[in-house]
Amino acid sequence: MLEPDQIAEIVCGRELVAQGERALAGKRVLITAGPTREPIDPVRYITNRSSGKMGYALAAAAAREGAEVVLVSGPVNLEAPGGVRTLPVETAEQMFDATHDNIGDIDIFIAAAAVSDYRPAGMAEQKIKKKRAEMRLDLVRSPDILASVAALDDAPFTVGFAAETERVREYALSKLENKKLDMIVANRVGTDRGFDRDDNAVSVYWHDGKQEFPVTAKIELAGRLIKLIASRYEATRGVSTQPELTVVSIKD
Repeated sequence: MLEPDQIAEIVCGRELVAQGERALAGKRVLITAGPTREPIDPVRYITNRSSGKMGYALAAAAAREGAEVVLVSGPVNLEAPGGVRTLPVETAEQMFDATHDNIGDIDIFIAAAAVSDYRPAGMAEQKIKKKRAEMRLDLVRSPDILASVAALDDAPFTVGFAAETERVREYALSKLENKKLDMIVANRVGTDRGFDRDDNAVSVYWHDGKQEFPVTAKIELAGRLIKLIASRYEATRGVSTQPELTVVSIKD
C-alpha cells in the first residue's frame, strides 16, 4: 500500500488537473533538497540533520502545478516524487556542479537544500586511526550555490531558505539583501523543530512584503509555498496576458 503522503500527492494532483489550476504550467523549476556529505576519510563525513522532506514536498507540489521539475538531491531516505527528474549528489561541490549544469533554461530556482558551509580541506585516503588524544580538522568554505545562481546575468527567479537557531528574521533579511534573492523562506531550527520533522512553520520575505505560515504538515505547506512563489514570479517576471493594442491612424 502507498504511504499516506504519496496518496495525498496523487489525489491533490488529480484535483488540480480536473480544476485546471496549474500555476506553473510551462515553467521549468530547479530545486535543491536534503543535506550534503563532506568526506573526512572513506568512512566518515560532515553532514547535518536535514531530512530533505521540505525540498521533496516542494518538488512534488511544483510538478502538480504543471512545472517541469529538476530535483538536485543530497543523500536522503525518501522516494523520488513522481514526474520529477531527480539528480542524486553527495557533496556541496557536486550539488554546485549539478545545479549549474541544469540552470540554463530554468525559470525558478528554489534552494531548499541544507548545504554544508564548510568541508574538510582534504580527504584522507585511508581510515584515520585513533592514535592521539586530540585531532585537528582543517575546513575550507564550500561553494555558495544560492549566491552563484542569483549572480548569473540571466538568473532565474531565485528563492532561498534560511534555517536559523536565533535572530531568524534578521538573518533572513540580510541573506535576502546580500545575495540579491527574489524571496527567502525562513524558519527556526533546533533539536525539536524544523529538521527531520513532518511539519514546519515558516516566514517568507521578499523586497516589499512578507507572509507567515503557521505550523503545518510539510506536504501541505509546500503546496502553499509553491502557490506564493508562482504568484510572486508572475508579478515580477511574468509576461502580461493583456492583448497588445494596435494604433491605427485614420485620415479623412
